[in-house]
Amino acid sequence: MDKKLNGTVIVTYRCNARCAMCNRYKEPSKPEDELTIETIKKLPPMYFTNITGGEPFIRTDLKQIVRELYKKSDRIVISTNGYFGERIVDLCKEFPNIGIRISIEGMEQTNNAIRGLDDGYRRGVDTLIKLKEMGMKDIGFGMTISDRNAKDLHALYALSNEMGMEFATASLHNSFYFVERRNIIHNRVMVGEALEGLVNELLESSSPKKWFRAYFNHGLINYIYGGARLLPCDMSFDTFFIDPYGDVMPCNGTREKQVMGNLNHQTWDELWHSEQAESVRSKVRKCSRNCWMIGSVSPAMHKYLYKPLWWVLKHKLGAILGRRYSMYEVPLCRALRDGKVTRQELDKLSTCEF
Repeated sequence: MDKKLNGTVIVTYRCNARCAMCNRYKEPSKPEDELTIETIKKLPPMYFTNITGGEPFIRTDLKQIVRELYKKSDRIVISTNGYFGERIVDLCKEFPNIGIRISIEGMEQTNNAIRGLDDGYRRGVDTLIKLKEMGMKDIGFGMTISDRNAKDLHALYALSNEMGMEFATASLHNSFYFVERRNIIHNRVMVGEALEGLVNELLESSSPKKWFRAYFNHGLINYIYGGARLLPCDMSFDTFFIDPYGDVMPCNGTREKQVMGNLNHQTWDELWHSEQAESVRSKVRKCSRNCWMIGSVSPAMHKYLYKPLWWVLKHKLGAILGRRYSMYEVPLCRALRDGKVTRQELDKLSTCEF
């Protein structure tokens, strides 16, 4: 292995939530089939590792998994719904430098309805408060924006600021991973306007990190409208996913699962340089889904820095001069506004529906 990779480890497909935008809980993995420590040991060096699920804290051996991954990775972030607060706090006592992102889909009523957990909001926020009191630095909210919760976007962002925490965003996607093909944003204008407001708030901040998050959210608007991806996708080249069954994949955004190899039965070098892996890479180069998820966009933003950097410099200067960002910078936003394209035509363009 001649370079460190960006990796996502899906430790389980079991989940206690019943999210409106994800049916993964309907096809859970069995504990006896899930990744073992021996397979984890075979993973390559990584500069960043995301641990996700399902709900990763369902696994009672997650602490042992993190111990092994810390031998290989410079930074680890766990994505969780925050429900198992005691387990999260216990793990963070041993790993105070780990990142925790708790998925919260709006304020209390909205979140609980979308996540299908009656006290999900309270448990998630309480867990974040406990982690903050412990002195944890790399913690925050994650929100998947849709018609159902866009109205809560600014209130949740304000809460994250008040708590001094990170705020990550996503939008609806359809793929084998989510076991869903019907997710779609119906009111693109309303959702776009909510994201437009967030972009301006981020640009007005004093944090360079937030300025680049403004670019990511600009890309979310473009994605929601069905625009071509703003940055090249290099999934399967310097980024990978591994699922609970040991299958290594380019990403979690494909219609059908694309498998480069299985780490339970191969060494990493055998898998990564196999004909099967090269076949998947050729498909990635032809992929037209235009996904805009942080797992693929963050590495691309670092690799092709000049593109987001130019956007950030231009728009931060505009914010200083009092010029607000407009979502109508996105060509398809203008096209819909000006009657040059219909909503139905956008539905066909957008990978929000297939």
